[in-house]
Order: sequence, then C-alpha cells, then structure tokens
Amino acid sequence: MAMQIDQFDPRTTAVIVVDMQNDFIASGAPLETPMGRALLPTLSRLLDHARQSGMSVIYTTHAHRKSGCDMGMFAEIYPPIADRAGLIDETSGIEIYPAVAPQGDEIVIKKHRYSAFFGTDLDIILRSSGIKTVVVTGVTTENCCQSTARDAMFLGYHVAFISDATGTYDYPDAGFGPIPAQDVHRVTLGILAVSTAHVMTTDALIQKTIAA
Repeated sequence: MAMQIDQFDPRTTAVIVVDMQNDFIASGAPLETPMGRALLPTLSRLLDHARQSGMSVIYTTHAHRKSGCDMGMFAEIYPPIADRAGLIDETSGIEIYPAVAPQGDEIVIKKHRYSAFFGTDLDIILRSSGIKTVVVTGVTTENCCQSTARDAMFLGYHVAFISDATGTYDYPDAGFGPIPAQDVHRVTLGILAVSTAHVMTTDALIQKTIAA
C-alpha cells in the first residue's frame, strides 16, 4: 500500500528545497533546468504557506570544491562539473535563485551527491528539531529530489513529494531515445507514489495542513 499522509503538523514538518540554485535555474546556466524556472510561482506559494503555518524550511545547494577532491564519479558523468563550469563552491552559481531565496535564519546545506542526506548533517538537524515529515521540492525530480525522498523514507520519515513544485530537464538519447522532461517527471512521480512517498500537489499540502 502506498504511503499516505492525512495531515501535516507544521511543528513536525520540514520543507526541503532541493538545489534551486543559479546553476540550475538561471537562464543559460551550465546545468539549466527549464522546469525549475516554470515552477517558481508554485514553489513561492508553497514556501509562503510553510512559513506562515510554522513549518521549517531547509535548502540544499549542490557544490564541489574547485580542486575537484569531492567530485567523485560526477566528474565523469557531467562535463560542466569536470570543467568547473558549474556547481563550484564559493561561486554565484551555488547561491539559491533570488525568487525563492532563504529568509531569516533558514539553513542552506551544501551537498556533494544527489541526496540531501548523503554526507551532510541534514538528518541530525531534522531529528534535533523534532521533524517527522519531510516535504520534497526542487530539482531534479529523478535525481536529487528522488534520492532525497528515498533516503528520508529509509531513515523513517514520512515523505510528501510535491508534483507541481519539482521539475527536471530533457534527456538526450543515450541508446533508448530522447526523453522529454515531462515524461521523466511523470514516470518518476508514478514510481515514487508506489514505492516511497505520498505524491501530491501544493494545493493538497495546503489543504492538509492543520493549525499549529
């Protein structure tokens, strides 16, 4: 039976904003993800709701040191990473896109792999804050967002995956034909809905939020 979340208690819910950084979202960025720009109004509305209701908001940004010492296999998979064209620490590219930038003392976690939990202190932060439910938003649906959702589930959190506040990019032909972003997104949502998370819209999250 698929995971179901009947209500969200803001006191025990955290919204994770995955990699909404300039190197993915800005026009002409080295790892440009057009769906990420398209979802900005929806994500902004979700963040407004989260803050007003009292949910925690935590950001991630994917960053590698200029030396390449923490790139691992990404240097073989993604030329912009290998060439130091994107996702490089201490550059404007890893800063969160201004339209959805952190407010106040909201945390930004630097990560070096797809999952926001891998090699970071995210789990410690969530548990120390009494978080039981994680809401996944951001880019990309099938990589960083999905990996974060799965690790959250593995660690015992209830996971909401927001269908209209996540997005990805078109995939080139790697031997199986090109795959449009919308198809990658749709199939990933279908898989997650069965195996990992309660996939829902922003409106559903808002409707299911109880007064703290």
